[in-house]
Amino acid sequence: MRMARRYINEDGSSNIQSSFLSCQKDTELILKKLFIDSYPYSDDLKRLLIINTKDCLTDRTNEKYLEVVNDTSLGQLAEDGYVRFVPRISLSENEEVKSYILISYDKFYPNETNSYYRDCVVMIDIICHIDCWDLGNFETRPLKIAGYIDGILNNTKLSGIGKFNFVACSEVVLSENLAGYCLTYKAIHGDDDAIEPEEEVFE
Repeated sequence: MRMARRYINEDGSSNIQSSFLSCQKDTELILKKLFIDSYPYSDDLKRLLIINTKDCLTDRTNEKYLEVVNDTSLGQLAEDGYVRFVPRISLSENEEVKSYILISYDKFYPNETNSYYRDCVVMIDIICHIDCWDLGNFETRPLKIAGYIDGILNNTKLSGIGKFNFVACSEVVLSENLAGYCLTYKAIHGDDDAIEPEEEVFE
């Protein structure tokens, strides 16, 4: 009988570490910061994503708006496609017009002062249907969303990710109907970049 390669230490800790392994947790922390921990701005972000009318932010007494915002959880935002993790937006013939946030990671490289850690770039794409851009008073929906996201995340330190530093914001045009902006941040990963301990495997 041959013992498989050990991936855990005697104390139960993992001996496999990589910044790629914490991306799932990082995404959860980012979304929690945006849509749960930053009230009342979290609710304003929901309004901008879910409610397609110009008065989505200005009409604070509309019972329908309040009900939609209160009833939509972070999990529901992901399930309904407002928050996405796969770089694809496909619209069915009868699908409701939406605004989208897509979180992705790029350019992993060793930290300049400690190669144990890896810096990476976190990209947040904000895509809105062109018909929903105009919010009135010279405001546009994707830039308004970008403003809330940047106000919440920039210079914020999240456990396991590090401090978010704004790098750039670029326009994104996907089609004649979908366009928006891509927010880019630099982040540093830390000690949470590890696989959970596993049982020993024998063959």
